[in-house]
Amino acid sequence: MNEFLTSNEPKWRLARTIVQGVLGVIVAALPQILGLAQMDPAVSAIVVAVVMAILSPIMAMLGEKEPEAQ
Repeated sequence: MNEFLTSNEPKWRLARTIVQGVLGVIVAALPQILGLAQMDPAVSAIVVAVVMAILSPIMAMLGEKEPEAQ
């Protein structure tokens, strides 16, 4: 997990981007999955973008932390 969050290799950056996208889509589809409401497709696209905008800095912050030497 540490390598996933902190590595700057292209494969790990791609994996993080894919995970962010999948999480964004899941969050946008959650009301529909739970049967609570139907969202307009434009609103769903905005929700996905907002979730990704929130996750990007969080993952960057997690990646900045250096593991403590043991």
